[in-house]
Amino acid sequence: MSAAEETTGEDTPWGEVTPEAARRLLVAAVDAFAERGYHATTTRDIAGRAGMSPAALYIHFKTKEELLHRISKIGHERALYVLDTEADRDGTAAERLAGAVRSFVRWHAERHTTARVVQYELDALGEEHRTEIVALRRRSDAVVRRIINEGVRDGEFDVPDVAGTTLAVLSLCIDVARWFNAQGSRTPDEVGELYADLVLRMVGARTGFGAEAVGQK
Repeated sequence: MSAAEETTGEDTPWGEVTPEAARRLLVAAVDAFAERGYHATTTRDIAGRAGMSPAALYIHFKTKEELLHRISKIGHERALYVLDTEADRDGTAAERLAGAVRSFVRWHAERHTTARVVQYELDALGEEHRTEIVALRRRSDAVVRRIINEGVRDGEFDVPDVAGTTLAVLSLCIDVARWFNAQGSRTPDEVGELYADLVLRMVGARTGFGAEAVGQK
């Protein structure tokens, strides 16, 4: 699935990118970075995929790194929004953690081409841009950590190491972007449900907070 196919409709990571030529270049860059890696991709590769001349790219983006930063920032902000939305819902910590994992995993599966670039090309960013993206990643960490801490506080979870468990949960979810195949045997929803159940087991959710109790509303 190409980045253009996985970003159609209203819920698109590129909706705020204008004009249309810039959006086309960004979508082409996602596909190129996902397929070849950032360092092996040239600006000529990106422009060619967008049906433009190499010179056209520099009208909208000063450098290839600026393109990667734009992709990474939009992607991280959208992923953070997914977590925030579920974390702020009413319900028990188990319900909110399951919802956050389910939605976060589904986002990484449905947009696996985009997510591979967003999550695995961080080191290609310059220092200033990398610092900005790391701050967004820390906010995602804080959202999940807050839910787990609340579950421990309320006696729902048994987690001796909240920081380590938070890292494990996020790593598990993010890795979906690396292996998910749209032609595979599981849908994004099915993977989300599976991972929500796995994470509840990971945090030692007490009886009554299993997969059936926190099923999608």
